[in-house]
Amino acid sequence: MDPDDVRDDWASRSGKFSPAYYAELGPNEVSETLVNVLDHYVHDDARIIELGCGSGRHLAHLQTNGYGNLTGIDINDESFDVMAEHYPRLADSGTFHTGALEDIVTEFEDDAFDVVYSVETLQHIHPDDAWVFEEIARIAGDLLVIAENEGNSPQRGREDTDVSYVDDDFPLYHRNWKQVFSELGFAQLIREPTSRDTIRVFRAP
Repeated sequence: MDPDDVRDDWASRSGKFSPAYYAELGPNEVSETLVNVLDHYVHDDARIIELGCGSGRHLAHLQTNGYGNLTGIDINDESFDVMAEHYPRLADSGTFHTGALEDIVTEFEDDAFDVVYSVETLQHIHPDDAWVFEEIARIAGDLLVIAENEGNSPQRGREDTDVSYVDDDFPLYHRNWKQVFSELGFAQLIREPTSRDTIRVFRAP
């Protein structure tokens, strides 16, 4: 798949892995870990952005736990209709952008956010768009938190290939995430495997 195919797939996805699918699942282990990490490292007025926020289940959990300065980006415009239905308080109070993160993050100023985080989104960035990791690092003023599949699940994140396909459908690109962001000056503070993903917390230089 080329980069446009990857983006088009996520922009129009329905059914499994769609905004409605994740809204029905609600907050999970990663949502809880995000709260614990942020409670330790930042104040509740921290400027927070989620890359690939979907319908907002993780952001809504942060809001429930006292965080109010919340922003999200998602390529699927259905995300925000679903958010309005499932998480109306978040939809009313947050700031949201529809589009590919490759297009949107370039518009933010340096250190625009205290916390930048992403859950199972960076793993779908096509290799031709890997330049966007530098942009993500540029806007992260303090913390960068990522939860990506690194082989925790038997059918995903296999180490013997650069890419695998979820349900023989859409690609998951495998990267050494510590290396990616260490080369951009970030220090890894935490690495915590879960049953599905590995959560990594980085501090900006």
